Amino acid sequence: MFDAKFSAGLWRLADPKISITSAASMSIGAALAAGHPHFSWAWLLVLGLAMFCMEVAKNAWGDVYDYDSGTDLAVKPEDRTDFSGGKRVLVDGILTRRQTWAIAFGFAFAGLALGALMVFGREPALFWLGAVGLVLGWSYHGPPLQLAYRGLGELDVVICYGPIIALSTYVLMTGQYAADPVWLAVPLGVLIAAFLWVNEFPDYHADLGAGKNNMVARLGKQRAARLLPLIYLAGFAALVVLPVLTGMSAAILLGFLAAPAAAMACYWTWRDPESFHRHKPVQPAALLAFVLYSIGATVGVLAGG
Repeated sequence: MFDAKFSAGLWRLADPKISITSAASMSIGAALAAGHPHFSWAWLLVLGLAMFCMEVAKNAWGDVYDYDSGTDLAVKPEDRTDFSGGKRVLVDGILTRRQTWAIAFGFAFAGLALGALMVFGREPALFWLGAVGLVLGWSYHGPPLQLAYRGLGELDVVICYGPIIALSTYVLMTGQYAADPVWLAVPLGVLIAAFLWVNEFPDYHADLGAGKNNMVARLGKQRAARLLPLIYLAGFAALVVLPVLTGMSAAILLGFLAAPAAAMACYWTWRDPESFHRHKPVQPAALLAFVLYSIGATVGVLAGG
């Protein structure tokens, strides 16, 4: 089972860049908890490992469902990118269905075991956040909800990679709930959803034909391109009002480090919504935008005391 082909498939599913999204949200929660007497780097590492395991599991079961729906099979070679079209372990014949499900269940079990360790060994209040995150993570691809197929996947991403992970990190580090991790993570969730948004363009025709009715498939490329700047503006507008509404330091406005990368992604998408992914680094720019937001907001929290 553990031959070179299996290892290659596992590496695809465990693509290191998949952890960037959860790490970005964890960074905000950890920054807000910094200085708390219960802060623990060891438990933060446990949370990071749990997030990684669940990301791999989600990629694996997502690949199965997208293969079965036909969407990954319909992606043309010229539309494949490193950020869209699935991990393609089944499409390319690297893994069997049985192996893919084995990876999904194996990593999900490891993630749940680490979750149980955190709940029973550190912070029982984490249970409900973990339960909500698990349901939403499964439901992105999995039945019965299959949110990505119903135009609700983007909202799922806003919630999971924004408030859920940031607040979970904060609760694990402090043992208490608070509003600040939620509010500061909302713009991050919106920017991560914008990253998902541009990743849906290369798969547009495949998704449409397979009934994967995400928002880009529902709107069409032209209208979706026009809405992308509004998504980013919503995220940055939320950031602007946070110091006034929450009393957080104005230093969190360092999150605007993300603005140039976001503007580039918007410009290139607007100019060529049909094929930007073939000649412009829109997807890396969108990824860079939410990473820079996380870095800026994290530094702002720490600098603002």
